[in-house]
Amino acid sequence: MISGEDTVAEAGLAARFACVGLIGFALDAALLRGSLALGLSPAVARLVSLVLAMQVTFTINRLHVFRAASHKSAFRQWCAYMATNGFGNVCNYWIFVTLSSLHGQAVSKWFVALPISAGSAYLINYAGVRLVVFRKLRLARRPATPQA
Repeated sequence: MISGEDTVAEAGLAARFACVGLIGFALDAALLRGSLALGLSPAVARLVSLVLAMQVTFTINRLHVFRAASHKSAFRQWCAYMATNGFGNVCNYWIFVTLSSLHGQAVSKWFVALPISAGSAYLINYAGVRLVVFRKLRLARRPATPQA
């Protein structure tokens, strides 16, 4: 049975993961904008920005959110992270490209399509990271308080 403390701890973990996602989102947006300014097509620019942002979010999640830094598991974690988040980001990319292709529509603007596509990937990515990549993480439990 899941306790209230477990639920609160899981919510805190999901919130920290979301904060890292916001860092990744900001980096993704900056890289996307820069790549577009260099003349790359939106589809290619988005691919570049996603791949680079994934490297940063993996590092922050591994070291600070899930505190799962172990030299012997680093490569396995990186591969699993790239696979699970790769799937979420394929969905993210597909939604972005689809929305961007709707010429003349408000959602076709990159700055509208980007948050819609990134938001859609959050749940997929969190589930993959929590259930596959860092599945052995045990939520911090507080010691039981004696009852009077």
